[in-house]
Amino acid sequence: MAQAATVKTAPRPTKKAATPIFIWEAKTKQGEVKKGEMEAGDLKAVEARLVSLGMTPTKVRKKGILDANLSLPGGIANKDILIFTRQFATMIDAGLPLVQCLDILGSQTENPAFRKVIFAIKGRVEGGSTFSDALKDHPKAFDELYVQLCAAGEVGGILDTILNRLATYREKAEKLGRKVKGALTYPIAVVSIGVLVTGVLLVKVTPVFEAMFRDFGSALPAPTQVVVDLSNWLQSYLIHLVVGMAAVVVAFRAFHANPRGREIFDRAILHAPLIGDLLRKVAVARFTRTLGTMISSGVPILDALDVTAKTAGNRTIEKGIQYVRAKISEGKNIAGPLAETKVFPSMVVQMIGVGEATGAMDAMLGKIADFYDDEVDAGVASLTSLIEPIMMVFLGGGVGGFLIAMYLPIFSIAGAIK
Repeated sequence: MAQAATVKTAPRPTKKAATPIFIWEAKTKQGEVKKGEMEAGDLKAVEARLVSLGMTPTKVRKKGILDANLSLPGGIANKDILIFTRQFATMIDAGLPLVQCLDILGSQTENPAFRKVIFAIKGRVEGGSTFSDALKDHPKAFDELYVQLCAAGEVGGILDTILNRLATYREKAEKLGRKVKGALTYPIAVVSIGVLVTGVLLVKVTPVFEAMFRDFGSALPAPTQVVVDLSNWLQSYLIHLVVGMAAVVVAFRAFHANPRGREIFDRAILHAPLIGDLLRKVAVARFTRTLGTMISSGVPILDALDVTAKTAGNRTIEKGIQYVRAKISEGKNIAGPLAETKVFPSMVVQMIGVGEATGAMDAMLGKIADFYDDEVDAGVASLTSLIEPIMMVFLGGGVGGFLIAMYLPIFSIAGAIK
């Protein structure tokens, strides 16, 4: 998906008439697509400003009322896009005119933000724009993959087929995402609960026991003393601990927002224990599914790889795909450069090479995607079965150790009295 880039202009002079706002799209010298908004006197001023920044304007238009309304609260969920795509495909296949389809879908959509988007697209189509060009005005709702496939469908006269493929693709992509979230949510939830319970025991429960032990006047057993010291430290430095954790979160977000930092993190996460192999399988499944869908829809291989790279979700994978794209533009095949990246498993490279040699690469990519979907299923099940006992030991050990430490002095006193 194209990255957003808003150009800051000079402060607006104080006057009654508001300066017009223009929505622009331009390409950098490296071929990267940028989008944003700019305040300027007219369209030529926007173009001149973009050129001065080293970019080539590809589309500039004045921001309208519908554009402003799209920023209203209420996001557009993937489910909204999925339902829209399925119903739109059915209507197009039934022979309904494009504008009528958009009017019906817009009227029955419950999400107010998405309804405005659909009616805005309908207005552009009624004004003579193509459906795919109208979609480009709403990148938050329809990504570049969606736009490219719809453009290919319009050119080939198979828009209904393309929309059905898009719906299937999004369904499988959402299912894949749910699997990974499910695998990661469980351990995060268990660890969070464990930390919360331990914190409450140390801050609220331990001081009560400490006051009781102090009245006994005898030395505490070593495990109990460790827990009491930890409780005192936590009570004294709780605010510092919270501030430190917040600082770590802010620092990580800044590091992740930096392109170089994001690249380092994405490379490290692919080699992380337990989840690294699972995330690599997810990336392979997403890459093959996206590329196969685009190629089977008639999108040129270079354009398909460009879009696939932007939707990879990992900078290491993205750089590998862009490297392959550059080599193909030089006349090489796809299998050789794929192997050189050392990002994709050798089995994937060999299967893609066979598909390319036999002229059935889209079908081969679909088979690879299906295979890795099953691999992700197995990986999630294996990860869950491995994490469950670790989490139980973590929780049981923490709470059980606390209880033993707190009752040791009581047992010692009871033995002495006896």
